[in-house]
Amino acid sequence: QVQVVESGGGLVQPGGSLRLSCAVSGITFRMYTLDWYRQVPGKRELVASTGSKGDTNLADSVKGQYTIWRDNARNTVNLQMDKIQPKDTAVYFCHAKFEELEYWGKGIQITVTS
Repeated sequence: QVQVVESGGGLVQPGGSLRLSCAVSGITFRMYTLDWYRQVPGKRELVASTGSKGDTNLADSVKGQYTIWRDNARNTVNLQMDKIQPKDTAVYFCHAKFEELEYWGKGIQITVTS
């Protein structure tokens, strides 16, 4: 049984930092591309991705602000969010994909508020 579980969300003040983690079990983790998406009403955005070789990509909207990395020994993928702004308020989803197989977490809320 595949499980994708996000953690680390919550309330954060503007200018603060937050780290999201996603633990994935039940798959051959190292083979999967791992992504973080965020969703606000009416829009879902891919913000960060890391491939099976550890290569990373960030959306233009978060470059210089977010960092993604994977830990194949712990089957986790992390998203470091710095200089957080109100625009970062969203539900963040972890996504694992390999060929036609893909799995989603349930999502975790981040709310930026002073």
